[in-house]
Amino acid sequence: MALSPRLRWKLDRMRQKLGGIFGGHKEAPRPKLCPACGSLVGTTATKCHQCGASLTFSLAAASRSLERLMPTTSPATYAILTFSCLLYAVSLLATIRESGFVAPRGGLFALFSLGGINGDVLQRLGASLPLPYDLAQPWRFVMAVFLHGGLLHIGFNMWVLMDVGPAIEELYGSARYLFIYVVAGIGGYLVSSATGHFSVGGSGALLGLIGVLLAVTAGRRSIGMQMLRSQIIKWLIYIAILGLVIRGIDNFAHLGGFITGFALGKIMMDRAPASVEERKRAYAMGWAAALLVVASFAMMILTNVRPG
Repeated sequence: MALSPRLRWKLDRMRQKLGGIFGGHKEAPRPKLCPACGSLVGTTATKCHQCGASLTFSLAAASRSLERLMPTTSPATYAILTFSCLLYAVSLLATIRESGFVAPRGGLFALFSLGGINGDVLQRLGASLPLPYDLAQPWRFVMAVFLHGGLLHIGFNMWVLMDVGPAIEELYGSARYLFIYVVAGIGGYLVSSATGHFSVGGSGALLGLIGVLLAVTAGRRSIGMQMLRSQIIKWLIYIAILGLVIRGIDNFAHLGGFITGFALGKIMMDRAPASVEERKRAYAMGWAAALLVVASFAMMILTNVRPG
């Protein structure tokens, strides 16, 4: 009996699926795209014929693989947000374990102590200390960027991050944006540590992002750039006033982060990488920043588990 075309199609599909399960059918290999320059390469190629990048072990290939696990928009900003929040949760649990949950007191100013983190916990997790201590444990320059002292502290910083970060990440690309954030944070804590402060928080890195924006708008005469520049200057004035009025704000970390960000904004091109060489440099900068954070986190753990 002849089979209808629809039934024959269903049987063929079933045979293909069963063949795939038992290894009897393999799809023909397809051409690949170079992760560095986007050129179409052969199915068996290991290097791109256009730019020479490795298709398996290059930074570009690793970055593209990682991007599949991250949000499609502003992945670096969300990674910073997630890591900062996770560290805050860990530090809060450690504080509750050591001293219990202490309800805030003191009226309106109690908000500043809501969800406050024990100073000893912050010190163990990587708070920035006076310079001799930080030079002996340089991972503190990095870890302090992602630690926060209270709920209001991290809430305000993460709000500014999500307000400013995505625009800068879109402008520079995720890899260079992550590099700017980490390096500006380190610059802030170099100044803070040199002046003998105990400090935590991402505000130095955030001031670095604002410094980058000011550098980008400097000398630009378009209406949009002038409006953005005036808004940035207002932010800086507000931040300076808050730093003078509110006790405990590390103005030296703010200053160091802002100067570092402004310098990076002047040095780096204010656009996403365009050529193959620019993309390679951008990937190298992003991976260097990411590995520095991972290494600093590992050093913090090793320091805490080391006997004595």
